Amino acid sequence: MSDLREPAPYDALLLLSFGGPEGPDDVVPFLANVTRGRGIPEERLKEVGKHYFLFGGVSPINGQNRALLDALRKDFAEHGLDLPVYWGNRNWAPYLTDTLREMAGDGHRRIAVLATSAYASYSGCRQYRENLAESLAVLEAEGLPVPRVDKLRHYFNHPGFVEPMVDGVLASLAGLPEDVRAGAHLAFTTHSIPTSAADVSGPPEAHGDGGAYVAEHLDVARVIVEAVRERTGVEYPWQLVYQSRSGAPHIPWLEPDICDHLELLHGDGVPAVVMAPIGFVSDHMEVLYDLDTEANAKAAELGLPVRRSATVGADPRFAAAVRDLVLERAAAEQGRGRERCALGALGASHDLCPAGCCPARVPRPAAAGADSPYA
Repeated sequence: MSDLREPAPYDALLLLSFGGPEGPDDVVPFLANVTRGRGIPEERLKEVGKHYFLFGGVSPINGQNRALLDALRKDFAEHGLDLPVYWGNRNWAPYLTDTLREMAGDGHRRIAVLATSAYASYSGCRQYRENLAESLAVLEAEGLPVPRVDKLRHYFNHPGFVEPMVDGVLASLAGLPEDVRAGAHLAFTTHSIPTSAADVSGPPEAHGDGGAYVAEHLDVARVIVEAVRERTGVEYPWQLVYQSRSGAPHIPWLEPDICDHLELLHGDGVPAVVMAPIGFVSDHMEVLYDLDTEANAKAAELGLPVRRSATVGADPRFAAAVRDLVLERAAAEQGRGRERCALGALGASHDLCPAGCCPARVPRPAAAGADSPYA
């Protein structure tokens, strides 16, 4: 990574995340925000929210974002990067619009945006860009200065994101009983999405079976498997699998589900499994419930030893990667060349989402892209 510390033209960084409830009374209003416009009745939202109620109505994601904020501010200060860091959510406080209003009031006019989603997809990228456009439109309607926002590129294959996951897999393997470790299987998990959404994820040239969403996850998994082989001398069998499906049963989603996969592995005589949630930045609710609760219960039922590796969270290497991404984008905006760090076969992702990238079923304005109304 370069030692250059000039973030211009950027005068602030926005950490943009999903948000989550922080108490039982927050759960239904939070889910109403998430499902706004779908006409889902309150009783159904209470049923959907049972995962949160199992954990006292508190999602860990907000606490994890606070930890990441602290890590980013610490890293920036230690490396002389004078860039304030703010935080806004799509679905819960601190809300994105409120944060952008605060940033505009503080005089910030060119903002770099880090979304807590590393891969290309509608829900992981374009929807965040749509939220940015909606919030900027509110500021415009209020007569406030409208800052320019630039979303940092997808970081799924940045070394600062991948290397902590490699360490997590190695630690999980080491935690398995010695007599089953060598025969373990690696199950790389990510959020399932409708196959129709996966097929059009990424730029138009990436569209096809699984689109950029599946291709990016597979590339990261291969990098991790090779790194584990180099450090252990064992090339573990592996597969990309999915979790957290939430759609109507008649709509095809990416498969296999992690619990179905565990059953299949057990039937094939696999002695142990490491579940590696490479699709998630932190150990939020979908990791705690779908893996640590549901998948662990399925493994216990099968008598199958499993371990779940850690997500990246607030690892200092990830904070350093964010600094690198900011300076990389700043250099590009300044017209300077700079190394773009990336592992695997796919290379560094695009800076600016092109037209047709991760299209929505119903077209909406989206900021921070080639088709942005806020250039």
